Amino acid sequence: MARLTALPGVSTASGVADAAEHAQTTGQVLPVLSVLSGLLPSGGLRRGSTVAVHGSTSLLLALLAEATAGGSWAAVVGVPDLGVAAADELGVEVRRLALVPRPGADFASVTAALLDGVDLVAVGPVGRPASGRVEQTARRLSARARHRGAVLLSLGPWPGAEVELRCTGGRWSGLDGGYGHLRQRQVAVRTVGRGAAARPARTDLLLPAPNGAVAGASTVDGVTGAAASWAERGVG
Repeated sequence: MARLTALPGVSTASGVADAAEHAQTTGQVLPVLSVLSGLLPSGGLRRGSTVAVHGSTSLLLALLAEATAGGSWAAVVGVPDLGVAAADELGVEVRRLALVPRPGADFASVTAALLDGVDLVAVGPVGRPASGRVEQTARRLSARARHRGAVLLSLGPWPGAEVELRCTGGRWSGLDGGYGHLRQRQVAVRTVGRGAAARPARTDLLLPAPNGAVAGASTVDGVTGAAASWAERGVG
C-alpha cells in the first residue's frame, strides 16, 4: 500500500492506505448479496477471478456490497462519475472503498498496485477491446489478480474475463398517471462465461428497489425472479 500512495493520481486513495490493515477473508470466495449469488458459479466472487459487468454501474457496485460489509476492502479505478451516495444505498461500506477516479496514463500501474493489497478492484472501461495493447494490459492485470488472490471487476468488456454479467432492460415504475416519483427499475441480468460459468444463468432484479438497494423482482406469475442456483444446474 505504501507503493500505491507513491503513484501519481492516487490522492483519493491515500487515506485508505494508512487505515487499511488488510482484512483477509477466510476461504476462496468473497460473498455477494443473496439475490446475486445465483448468477455466479461459486455463489460469490472467487478470489483470483475476473468478472466483466455490462450495462450497469449499479450492478457493479452491488457486487461489492456484501464483501465490504464483512470487512473486505474495495477500490474503484477510472470511474469519475461514480456516486458515493448511490454506493452507500446499494450496501457498499464506503469507509472501505478507495476511489481513483482519473488515473490517466497510470491506469495499469495503479490497478496493479491495488490488486496487491485490496480484495476487490473495480475498473472503468480500458479502451477498445480490439486494441492489442489494451488486450495485453487487461490480461496482465487479470494474471496479477490470480496471483494475488484478488477479484478484478470491469465495467464493460474485458478480454479473458471468466464471467460476464449483462444487464438489460430498465423498466422504471412509480409514476401514476404522470405524477409521483420514479421508485424502482426492473432489469434482467444474464451470466455467460467460461469453464464452470459456461452454462448461462438469468435473474430479474429491481435495481434500484424502492429503498435504493437491490432486490429480486417478481415475474408475471408472482414468483421471485432469482436465478436457479449453480448446484441445481449441475455446476460444482
